Amino acid sequence: MNRGISARFKLEREGFQLSAAFDAPGKGVTALFGPSGSGKTTLLRCIAGLERAEGKLNVNGEMWQDGRHFLPVHRRELGYVFQEASLFAHLSVRDNLEYGYRRTSDKKVQPGQVAEWLGLSRLLERRDPGNLSGGERQRIAIGRALLSSPRLLLMDEPLAALDIKSRQEILPYLERLHRELEIPVLYVTHALDEVARLADHLVLLQEGRVIANGALNETLKRLDLPTAHLDDAGVVIEAVLSEHDEAYALTRLDFAGGSLWVGKVGRPVGAGVRARVLARDVSIALELPRGTSITNILKAGVVEIRDEGPDKVNVCMSVGESVLLSRITRRSRDLLGLMPGMQVYAQVKSVALMA
Repeated sequence: MNRGISARFKLEREGFQLSAAFDAPGKGVTALFGPSGSGKTTLLRCIAGLERAEGKLNVNGEMWQDGRHFLPVHRRELGYVFQEASLFAHLSVRDNLEYGYRRTSDKKVQPGQVAEWLGLSRLLERRDPGNLSGGERQRIAIGRALLSSPRLLLMDEPLAALDIKSRQEILPYLERLHRELEIPVLYVTHALDEVARLADHLVLLQEGRVIANGALNETLKRLDLPTAHLDDAGVVIEAVLSEHDEAYALTRLDFAGGSLWVGKVGRPVGAGVRARVLARDVSIALELPRGTSITNILKAGVVEIRDEGPDKVNVCMSVGESVLLSRITRRSRDLLGLMPGMQVYAQVKSVALMA
């Protein structure tokens, strides 16, 4: 069976035109990313069948829409999580969770399993969902969608309506779903930190069109895309926890390109972790620095340099099989004489552990 999602849609509205095409893996999280008004939610609604758009949609080998037929919403095996949880106020947490579960014959996951994934077990008997925190309500909404046993999970900015505390509360549960789920997830967001924490694949939208579509880091490293201009531009590194230094409360992460030391991580040696390195936290030296407080210094090769406004440049560097971005001043570029092909040292001042 052909695994993956293939979507081609055209839709015209007054003042807006969607003409978007992308292919995504049949498992994992694909982020639909772009600024407000770029067409992310409209594209998601087309995939759900809530918008009668012209086009084609194939989900893991099953044609949901083409020029000959259009599968209605209720026959598309999908779960949809909106910005607002919209729980049933008269039902308990358990009954809210199991609302879709009781109406599906093909039960792929069990309520206890989903409650454990989302940390909801202690809340199941609560009969006042309106008094729960925003993060708790949204976790229930996600669980309800999963218990309908979808072949595709759609999430439309599920953290947008939450305050900072609730966002931080729910992100670890979304990261766990990322590891556990065997179905594809399409995740709409305009927050790059959510993309970095959760996504495997990135579809970048601008003014109703897909301007980039690919594996997360293959897209994030491109200096010609809008993501490179953001203040929090950077890359994600998939690493393995290799050593704990108990004396200094540090942990070593090994990745395809070297090692990074971070503050001690409460996970066992051998665990897979995801780290994020921002371009603004990487400086460049021509020779191996000595007498510096920066612990993480990696040998790198300059791949590409692009101007970033009147005073800065973005530099893409290869580090073994991995990539780092650096944002430095134009003056620093000229003083160092940086050019593609040069061998340099990347000094990583800060590493954010994502999962």
